[in-house]
Amino acid sequence: MKLQFWWPFVASAFVIFAIPGPSLLLMMTHAARYGMRRCVATMAGSLCALVIMVSGSAAGLHVLLDAWPRVFDALRIAGGAYLIWLGVRSWRAKAGPVEARDQRGVAQAPVVKSATLFRNGFLVASSNPKAIVFAAAILPQFIDASQPILPQFAVMLPTFAVIVVGWYAVYAGLGARIGEKLRSEGVARAFNRLTGSVFVGFGAMMALLRH
Repeated sequence: MKLQFWWPFVASAFVIFAIPGPSLLLMMTHAARYGMRRCVATMAGSLCALVIMVSGSAAGLHVLLDAWPRVFDALRIAGGAYLIWLGVRSWRAKAGPVEARDQRGVAQAPVVKSATLFRNGFLVASSNPKAIVFAAAILPQFIDASQPILPQFAVMLPTFAVIVVGWYAVYAGLGARIGEKLRSEGVARAFNRLTGSVFVGFGAMMALLRH
């Protein structure tokens, strides 16, 4: 892949995926509630969804969305509904300390299955309009049509993964630091309701979005 295409791709992906959205909020929320180590499962689920999207771009995802715009609308509506559901769950979550302590006084994250965190990350990312538009409309602009496509994607995919995981780690790290402050019932309740409201807001915006 030529540098004249690679550098603009890196810059675009870096800026686009730095913008706060549902996936980054989910990273921050999960890291705050369950710890940085458990949030790795959320990152893996989200990254898996994005890799599938980027791979689909090579197979002509933009053609599919142009030909059947209802596919985009279905993903948008389903994603919005899921975010609203997450928001309601967060709002209604038990307003107790996020971190409990064992008999030795060591902080313990709430018990939650890694599969659940992976699923949340995957579903939120796979229905995120920003990710869909990036994979279907923005990414193909950096492909040199005069060269074989697959070798170019072989370079773009790991580059994209590194950028995305980097931003996930930044937001998860911020969430982990916030989690240290969530040991009082009042602060935990405020955090749950704040993140719940933001998730509902994201869900409502996705439902109003037009392709």
